[in-house]
Amino acid sequence: MCCFIVPLVQAVATTAFRARMRGQDPAGQDSFLHRHISDLEKMLWGGTLMLIVDHVINGELTWRFPFFTALGQTGGWEVMLREMLTVGVPMSLVLTLAWALWAALKERRAWKTA
Repeated sequence: MCCFIVPLVQAVATTAFRARMRGQDPAGQDSFLHRHISDLEKMLWGGTLMLIVDHVINGELTWRFPFFTALGQTGGWEVMLREMLTVGVPMSLVLTLAWALWAALKERRAWKTA
């Protein structure tokens, strides 16, 4: 019901990091991270949006307060925190590792063709 909060926070942090990198020294703009951070950002925002839509369709997220259906129950905060830690964090880690592997393979392919 709230597993999307972790990738959402990571997406916001990645967007802020990329915006800060944009204003830095042009010499450092040829780094691995600089070349591929926008791809991670797109993956995070896209995944977060899909999860939000899924949660709205399943009725776990509503348009009226308290927004998360778990918060309408006693102990809802504990349920939400547990889901963020057991589902959201691993989901974000797997997505980030998949991005790193994809970016490394993309770099290797570009290096071979150059």
